[in-house]
Amino acid sequence: MAVWDAAPQEEGNPGRSKHVADVEHPLLPKQQDEDGVHCEFNGASFSGAVFNLSTTIVGAGIMALPATMKVLGLILGVALIIFMAFLTDASIELLLRFSKAAKTSSYGGLMGDAFGKYGKILLQVSVLFNNIGDLIVFMIIIGDVLSGTSSSGVHHAGVLEGWFGQHWWGGRTFVLFVTTIGIFSPLACFKRIDSLRFSSALSVALAIAFIVITLGIATFKLISGTITMPNLLPDVTDLTSFWKLFTVFPVLVTAYICHYNVHNIANELKGSTQMGQVVRVSLASCAVVYILVTFFGLLLFGDATSDDVLANFDTDFGIPYSSLLNDAVRVSYAAHLMLVFPVIFYPLRLNIDGLFFPSARPLARSNTRFALVSSGLITLIFLGANFIPSIWDAFQFTGATAAVCLGFIFPAAGSPWYIDGQGQDHSYSHDSPGSVLKPGGHV
Repeated sequence: MAVWDAAPQEEGNPGRSKHVADVEHPLLPKQQDEDGVHCEFNGASFSGAVFNLSTTIVGAGIMALPATMKVLGLILGVALIIFMAFLTDASIELLLRFSKAAKTSSYGGLMGDAFGKYGKILLQVSVLFNNIGDLIVFMIIIGDVLSGTSSSGVHHAGVLEGWFGQHWWGGRTFVLFVTTIGIFSPLACFKRIDSLRFSSALSVALAIAFIVITLGIATFKLISGTITMPNLLPDVTDLTSFWKLFTVFPVLVTAYICHYNVHNIANELKGSTQMGQVVRVSLASCAVVYILVTFFGLLLFGDATSDDVLANFDTDFGIPYSSLLNDAVRVSYAAHLMLVFPVIFYPLRLNIDGLFFPSARPLARSNTRFALVSSGLITLIFLGANFIPSIWDAFQFTGATAAVCLGFIFPAAGSPWYIDGQGQDHSYSHDSPGSVLKPGGHV
């Protein structure tokens, strides 16, 4: 079952039609249960789709945005957050429109239709790097929150260290191991993304709780006159500070990347025509969340804002119940990331399976392959979180490479094929590696 109920083209280019048919394999049809047996599933609701897409967007990037605002200044930072939301909406609109023209129901199918097997492989590799990077960041933040972290010679105590003191079982490796076995692994076992709608709704509620508490602390301190206004514009004094401005763009790029999950969510939606509205509601909601978090985070910590702003919530704010509020902020967002994990993991597993087992039967119908792929990916993410020192390092890598490809380069590069709505402009072979790059010259 595709998002758009249409068969592959029978006219124009027979090779193209065959290729579309070969790549059009959603993980689950609408009338199939988790064991591959047909059952009554009437499609996901609008609210469930919004929760899942919003959860995909609001991941770990929100914690690095206050640090970008520190570099850019308040005015430029807010303007770029809003601009990136509009740019993301435009790129997703391209994906949905051209997927309809190509009669395909997946991002990989669209890339395969436009660029052949090498285009599809390039997309799958990009999803691999982007999503593994994001999930490693999730684990790093959870480790920072629960076990503590050190930055620039300053140690930020974790929640467990603050509650119970320093113990071996409060160390980062052991805490992440228990979290992986007890939380990530069970949530990663769902085979339909709509099954995660309740955990996604809870994750959104936890993010809102984080914002409300941060807003309350900032308002109290603002009224008491203990807060200084942040810079409105970037402070550029020399060449070094000028080049530093460019380090924030990878973080801004990753902030709205959700393209790899758009088709998965649309495939299960009751009405495919609702997907555009789902995207706009999700992007608008997330933009508001981002602006509030960055503004109040920067207002609270100013130049002391860490790359991961959660690490700053270990200080005494000079307000009643400061310690309790600090722990509430950190624990609520760590729990939020734990619930976001399976939503990001879902398309990662799907694309990795398509990359290494392109001719196998659907992943949902092979429990052995499903378990092996899932456990292998979770193990890799766990190891990465224990060896990568900072979320800023991870964001700069994924944001400057895979994220910008998934969010903006691939949708734009494929547009020359479908600009007339029919996709008939074929002047070169899909099966040559160079075919992946040639349309870029038209954009």
